[in-house]
Amino acid sequence: MGSLSRIVVCRRRFLGLLGVAFIASQGRGQDATSGMQYPIALDIAPDGTLVVVDLNLPGLWRIPQNGGAPELIYQGTKLLRKPMNRPRCVAVLEDGNILVGDTATREIYRIAADGAGEPQPLTNGFLGIPNSLSLDANGRLFIADLETRFVYGVPATGGQPELFSKTSVRGLHHAADGTLWGVTPSADALIKFSETGEATTVAGERPFQFPHNVVVDSEGVAYVSDGYAKGIWKIAPGGKPEVLFSGEPLQNPVGLVLGGEKLFIADSHAKQIFALDIMSKEIQPLVK
Repeated sequence: MGSLSRIVVCRRRFLGLLGVAFIASQGRGQDATSGMQYPIALDIAPDGTLVVVDLNLPGLWRIPQNGGAPELIYQGTKLLRKPMNRPRCVAVLEDGNILVGDTATREIYRIAADGAGEPQPLTNGFLGIPNSLSLDANGRLFIADLETRFVYGVPATGGQPELFSKTSVRGLHHAADGTLWGVTPSADALIKFSETGEATTVAGERPFQFPHNVVVDSEGVAYVSDGYAKGIWKIAPGGKPEVLFSGEPLQNPVGLVLGGEKLFIADSHAKQIFALDIMSKEIQPLVK
């Protein structure tokens, strides 16, 4: 064999080894002992704990509402286009099982409350980029799809998603009265939907900088997380958006869930879950 041939063979072997090493490294994922990597969404479980989606771990954590060390529920994979490679949104069912939107596989998965077993797909890869989930009182799941810019509905048990509204929405939330609300990247920034999917503007003229999610309390007051503003907006019924809280320690508030008189916030850049008291505006980090 000539010297040139030997060089080509060696180069091919070297590149092959690099490929194997890369695939292996992608499969290991982050070390869960290093804590939260990129918390992006959260919901409250029936036992009162917070279930948190970690985009970069990737996986799911559980943390008490009064704070503490996060407990790993489920760790996904770094293998591209494999289940739970890029989890982005979450909704917890009444039985404690967890629904997670995964953008890597364009799917919604059901994961057992304790993380045991394999994730169960619900929609056969029908979706594009599931970015937000909200459950109604009848157990129907609504999904904000960033790729199609539509909102879909599907039974929480799984099936073929049905088009609900041709509206581009980043975050979804069902209020106590059953009304579905949405926060959007458009001028009609805060909306609510009729039962047939028609959108009505609640706050227009693009009042937010980069809104992520919305929650609504029993009095109809809406709260919106805004990453660029590093804060939380409050919109009372019939009123204009006003800043509830902004600045440190918030860096990029994304996920939002309401628990009593507190807002629980997933901040991806701070790698932290914060509890914000709505009345006193005191804010506390929960991850110890």
